[in-house]
Amino acid sequence: MKRVYLDNAATTPLDPAVIAEMTNVMENYFGNPSAIHAMGREVRTLVEKARKTVSGLLNASPSEIFFTSGGTEADNTAIRCGIAAYKIRHAITSKIEHHAVEHTLNVMLQNGEIDKLSFVNIDGKGNVDLNHLEELLQNNDRTFVSLMHANNELGTLTDMIKVGDICEQYNAIYHADTVQTMGHYKHNVRELKAHFMVCAAHKLHGPKGVGFLFVNSNIKIPPMIYGGSQERNMRGGTENVYGIVGLAKALELAYADMEKHQNHIQSLKDYLKAELIAAVPGIGFNGETDASNSLYTVLNVSFPEMDMADMLLFNLDINGICASGGSACSSGSNIGSHVLNGIHADPNRPAVRFSFSKFTTKEELDYVVEKVKMVVKQNALV
Repeated sequence: MKRVYLDNAATTPLDPAVIAEMTNVMENYFGNPSAIHAMGREVRTLVEKARKTVSGLLNASPSEIFFTSGGTEADNTAIRCGIAAYKIRHAITSKIEHHAVEHTLNVMLQNGEIDKLSFVNIDGKGNVDLNHLEELLQNNDRTFVSLMHANNELGTLTDMIKVGDICEQYNAIYHADTVQTMGHYKHNVRELKAHFMVCAAHKLHGPKGVGFLFVNSNIKIPPMIYGGSQERNMRGGTENVYGIVGLAKALELAYADMEKHQNHIQSLKDYLKAELIAAVPGIGFNGETDASNSLYTVLNVSFPEMDMADMLLFNLDINGICASGGSACSSGSNIGSHVLNGIHADPNRPAVRFSFSKFTTKEELDYVVEKVKMVVKQNALV
């Protein structure tokens, strides 16, 4: 049976060049990078070379890049340590953020680590109301703002430059959750005014279990993980060396061919959208889908009401199509998507997120359209 992978917003396949780079490290470099002997120093050089690669691509200083176990840890560190460092009692986020952000802030509110958590208004496509954001900042003390660059379920983009400008005007600390867009857009940290940005390597054809946190040099935060002097005393624990090397290689590859991949993937997204409109009467889309304000790797499809709607993903799966009904981090949950709830999507219309990568082909999408037509016809309401 043919298999088509369209769940790249959840995780991406490793690039062969990344595998080769990591394999070389695993086979030839096993010293502890904290050791002072020659084999340790060799491995330390690999880590610092990777840090220099990442910082160079982002126009950051190497001292602003801290390697983590992934995007969730990076988000948690930015939020918890950023709020603690500046004794901030008010935070702003939205109802459609990743749970790494939303749950963290809610727990901090429940534990009394902040006094107030405000939710900025969003419209029916997931766009942040920047006027409301400014209003919230005007009417509160110094604030921590956490908003994602691109929504992981909808693909709707938030203008980081405008958010950064507003935060700067009100002396707010700005955490941009860039997990879905790192490696897909060129981020120049000197222009964006974000205090924190994050990365998970597995979203850009790198390995799982590694990421980084960018911390603007204008601010200082305490560690979240203690137990050693690694990462310049900011994260205790022996470094995931081959993961770090793989991350740097993946980001380097992403930047080298970014425009080519953007054009390729955007054309596939546009093609699938058009083919689904032609194939399925009444089909719609959640979030923004226009190229100017939507992440080109994500298409969230709103299907017409149908019998056995909760079996739609299962039926696609048995036909070899891997996709998601929402955030991958809550797959298998019967609660439903908090993002779709947040934009007040019709609960009677099943939703599927198709997400693409540089390895996706037009032939695969033709197969998907064929099987989608079949499944919808089988389950259509009479």
